[in-house]
Amino acid sequence: MYTGVVPKLWNETIEAHRRAVRDAILETTWALVAEHGLRSVTMSQIAEKTGIGRATLYKYFPDIEEILLAWHERHVTGHLEYLAELRDQSGGAAERLEAVLEAYALISHHREYNGTELAAFLHRGEHVAWAQQQLIDMIRDLLTEAAGTGYVRNDIASEELASYCLHALTAASSLPSEAAVRRLVQVTLAGLHPRP
Repeated sequence: MYTGVVPKLWNETIEAHRRAVRDAILETTWALVAEHGLRSVTMSQIAEKTGIGRATLYKYFPDIEEILLAWHERHVTGHLEYLAELRDQSGGAAERLEAVLEAYALISHHREYNGTELAAFLHRGEHVAWAQQQLIDMIRDLLTEAAGTGYVRNDIASEELASYCLHALTAASSLPSEAAVRRLVQVTLAGLHPRP
């Protein structure tokens, strides 16, 4: 007798398939936009390149903009998870602070779409403001911890210092090399040390 309950394995298989299709759509769209530009890509191209029908594509996303925003949100979330891993590693507050700041600067340096129309589009989403606040909170907490050890100055609020760090390290996007990025991180850290 059929009870109408779908086996758990079936549900997991269907969900895994949906995630795989969604991921394929995101990656294909990003590759097409990176190659041809934001305005040159169509939903038909995405469907064809992904290997799915247009009707299926529209079940997942209504338009290219929504696909790109979903791609960017996933991308930003991955960066935040990586920075949180560095924050949570063993070691002192100073080491973890330096690791997070350097990783953030390198992420900024390697961003593929700096200063473009695509960058302006991607950074208008609500997920960007949320991610920015998560990042400020993460760095603020590390700065507060490092100030408790005397490594970071305590005459300026940690939240203000966190904002200073992020703005300073955004300059990494225009630097010519990773060596230059690491020097920028060292200069930024030097500004955090207590006054002699």
